[in-house]
Amino acid sequence: MKRIGILSDTHSCWDEKFAHYFADCDEIWHAGDIGSELIINRLEEICPVRAVYGNIDGQEIRHRFSEVQRFTIEECTVLMKHIGGYPGKYDPSIRMAIYRERPNLFVAGHSHILKVQHDKLTDTLHINPGAAGRQGWQQVRTLVKLTIDRKDFKDIEVIELS
Repeated sequence: MKRIGILSDTHSCWDEKFAHYFADCDEIWHAGDIGSELIINRLEEICPVRAVYGNIDGQEIRHRFSEVQRFTIEECTVLMKHIGGYPGKYDPSIRMAIYRERPNLFVAGHSHILKVQHDKLTDTLHINPGAAGRQGWQQVRTLVKLTIDRKDFKDIEVIELS
C-alpha cells in the first residue's frame, strides 16, 4: 500500500503547505509546469518524487524529467503527461497511448482545472490535480492525495490551499 501526493502547475511557487500535506506520503508526483528545480529539490526533502516536464519548463527540468512517465506502483499501471486532456477529450499526443495501454491511472496537468473522474471506455482513473501555484486564472489552488493498494484506489482526498 502506497500513499501518493499529486500536484501540478506550481510555476516556481513553493508553499510550505506542500510539506505539511505530503508528510505522510510515500511518493509525490508532479504533473508538469514545475517552473524551477528548487520545487523538485524541496519536494524530494519530503519523499521520492516522480515528475514530467510541462510546456513552461526550461532545459534543466527537461533534462531531468521526460515528457511522459510510464510506471507500475503496487500492481497499478500509471501514465503521466502534462498536457493530457481528459476522458472523451484526450490530447492527440497521448490519446492513442491511453487507448492502447489502458493504464489503471492517468495523471495530467496543464488546464489548472481539478478533475478526478473515471474513464469508462478504458477503465482508467483520470486525475488532474489542478494548479498548486499562484500563476494562472484559478481561484483555488489544489493538491490531491490517494492510497494505492494493489490496483485499488482508496482515500482520494482533494486539498484546497487558501
